[in-house]
This record gives sequence, C-alpha cells and structure tokens, in this order.
Amino acid sequence: MRQLPASELVIAPGHAVEWRVRAVTRAGAAPEPDRPLPSYNQEYHFAASAPAAGDDGTGDGTGTGEGAGEGGRTDSFAVTFEIVGRLDRPALEAALLHCVRRHEALRCAFRSASDGGVVVDVAAPEDVKLDAIDRGAVTSPAGARARVERFLSTTDTRRGPWFVMGAMIRKESTTVHFACDHLVTDGTSMTVVLDDVATAYEAFSCGREPDLPAVGGFVEHARAERRRTAAVGPEDGRLDHWKGFMARNGGPFPRFPLDLGIEPGAGCRAVNATDALLDRSGAAALEARCRSVGAGVATGALAAVGVSLRKAGGPDVYRALVPVGTRGRGRHARSTGWFVNLLPVEFPVAAGADLAQTVGAARDASTRMVRGGRIPFVVVLRLLAPEYYARPWPHAVNFVSYMDLRDVPGAARHADRQAGAYTSIPATNGMFLWLHRTHEGIHLNSVHVDTPQARRTKAALVGALGRTLEAMARQGTF
Repeated sequence: MRQLPASELVIAPGHAVEWRVRAVTRAGAAPEPDRPLPSYNQEYHFAASAPAAGDDGTGDGTGTGEGAGEGGRTDSFAVTFEIVGRLDRPALEAALLHCVRRHEALRCAFRSASDGGVVVDVAAPEDVKLDAIDRGAVTSPAGARARVERFLSTTDTRRGPWFVMGAMIRKESTTVHFACDHLVTDGTSMTVVLDDVATAYEAFSCGREPDLPAVGGFVEHARAERRRTAAVGPEDGRLDHWKGFMARNGGPFPRFPLDLGIEPGAGCRAVNATDALLDRSGAAALEARCRSVGAGVATGALAAVGVSLRKAGGPDVYRALVPVGTRGRGRHARSTGWFVNLLPVEFPVAAGADLAQTVGAARDASTRMVRGGRIPFVVVLRLLAPEYYARPWPHAVNFVSYMDLRDVPGAARHADRQAGAYTSIPATNGMFLWLHRTHEGIHLNSVHVDTPQARRTKAALVGALGRTLEAMARQGTF
C-alpha cells in the first residue's frame, strides 16, 4: 500500500453511496474541569487554519503542506479497500458504525471558542448514528474517480465534516473509501480505520461480533499530554535541545535549502506525486547495509535525503523537522487521533564522509532528537518562539518523514484487500517529503508549490535521492 495523491485513485464505476456521522453532542454542557480539550496539535492546527482576509483560495502553507482556503483547511488522509463478491450492505453499515463508536476521535466535533481557541464536543457512542446518502449510478471510470476524489476532499477543518465514508457498489465487488481531516487523525490512524472496518465487516457478514483489541481515547491522550507539560516554562531543561537547535538554525523552522521559485511565506496550489526509489530487493539491501553500521532504514533514508540535498546545492549540515509518533505500543497502539510530535534533527553531510560516518552521525542525531524532544512542538513555539504560534509556517521548511507501512495494523492483509492510502493537499508554501516503505520497496510522496522551478527542483532531487539510495544499498557508498 503506497501513499498516493488522491488524483491517482483508480476506481471502477458503480453505485455511489455516502455516509455521514450524525451525533448528539453533550460535552459542551460539561463542567469546566471535565470539558474535553483539544490536543496541542489540534489547537495549533485549528487556529492556523483560519482564512486570512483577502485569501484568494490558494491559502498559506503550513508545516505539513496544508492550505487555508475560503472555508479553512481541507487537507485530509484517505484510505480505500475492496470487498470481493456481492456486498452485504447491512454488515458494512454495521462495521462503519462500529468503527465510529469505537474511536473517540471520530466522534469529535470542533468549533471556535469566544477567546479564539477551539472547543471540542464529543458524542457518546450510543448517540452516534449514520446518515446514508444515495448518489446514484456512476457509469464511467473517469466519472467514478472524479466523484470519489471530490468526496475525499469534502472534509473541512473549521466547519466539518471531519470524517466521511463512502462506497462504490458493484454486483461482484465494492470499493469502500474513507477520508478524515488532518485535524482529527494522522496517517497511521487511517490504516487503523481501514483494518477495523474491514475486520468488522468480515465478522458481521458472517454473523459474528468483531474481535478487536481495546483502544484508548484520544481526548484522554490529549488531557494527559497537557498535564505532563502544565508546569513547563522557558527555563525548563527539557527545552535545551530545542534551544541549541534554534540558536544554530536561527529559529525553529529550518529552511528548505533549494530554490522553489517562490517568495518566502507565499503560498500557492500544491503538486502531489509519488515516485518509486527502490524496489523490494533494493530496500532489503539498504536495510542490510544500514544494519551493518548500527542503524535502521529510517536513519539511512534520513542520511540519504541530507546527502542528496547537499549534492543538489544544499548545505553540508542537514537540518530538518521530523514527525515522530507518540502513540506507543500500549492502549493507544490501535487508537485513532493525531499521535505525532515534530522534532528537530541536525547532522553533518559533508562531501568526503563515508557511509558509516554519515549514517552514524544521522543515528546519533536521531537519538539526541528523541531524547531531547519530550516537549510538544506547539509548547516549544509558545514558549521559545511565540511570534510563530497559531500562524502558518513563515517559509518553505525542510520537512521529512519516514514510515514503514509494513508495520501498521492490518498490513499483512493490504494485498488481498487491495488497500490504498491517499492524501489530499490543495495548497502549500514549500516542499515536504514523506518516504515510506511497503512490501514492494521504498517510495517518496512529495508535495510542493506549483511553480516551474519547484517542478525542476523536485525532479532533480528525486533523481539524486534514488541514485544515492541505490549506491548505499548496492555499493555501500554515496
């Protein structure tokens, strides 16, 4: 299962049905101490998504490439899977409802508070219903793709809906699809949704109850995060890693070092594409090479990005922001929500250094990053760089992510379920890199501003990165 742009969705035509969550929310009337609060990420994301006066609809880019348009941000994660054979529609609707009731994050609604913040209303599981909307027959593959692509981009950060479900039903197969606004979930959470719904459908269609592990609530996770950081002040020693990075970098946001043909802070429509970097054997060879120098593939990929940027004209010290998961392996391992912190990484990628030196430097930097990154990124901004709080990112930021999709819930069933993952990101102000490994190899999903120069820069960088990874895997060199 690769991470692809929504525009690359391939879907056969059929009968289109959609479902929306309908709920009676009660949290707004809860006493103040018990009122649910958003996570730090949600608070920041919601505030930064407010459309600016005179917004032309393309929006300003932020840390993950989102754009604030007329109605706010519309960035979303989507997943699809196939049901082979004639659909048992009652079983599918039971599976969808089971998933929404099971996951607290999918029962949340968000609204602006009088103080400019965000209020979270959470529906009780028993108060959740699904409304089905029959969209009728779709007769062509192009029409099916256009309909589902539009559907997957209907989430809205500030006004909702935040989670939408649909199916393209045919006589002998059905494509089930979901989209969730980034305010609610991270990418891993959507793989959880896919596996939960597919597993529940298989159970209900056979007359059984789903057997899924217990999950923790995201509101509880957000509340615990706030408790842990309530007493953190600017002089807290846990901020030292960030302070050192900001002093050397000149601020919290490392700049993307190559020319994108756009003024700092300006945003425009985004280009989203996925490129293959290594096939299955190449990925296995890279893993073996990285292990031989005491590192993993994630560290090797990070080193490869730094080296490739330097080869393309970037600096000989690589600085980037890296998303790191916070869900752990306990009660939130199968929860949905936004379980990510953003941390700074910094290491040398000078010409002449061999693979062991550079990958070792990346490994040591990653260890320092994790140990020194206990404080949520949003709290860091509020304490150390308040001028950037609740605002879109000020310029193109060097951002890179690595994810092994072989390890997510349900990965062993991705092939037979014909699972797919998609992103919908309409606008940005920079270039963002999501490396991901699947059973087929290593791929790069990138989002960048739609300018001629950015297209050239991206093409050159993808070429350099592919060659660098191939050399690392096959020859043990850069």
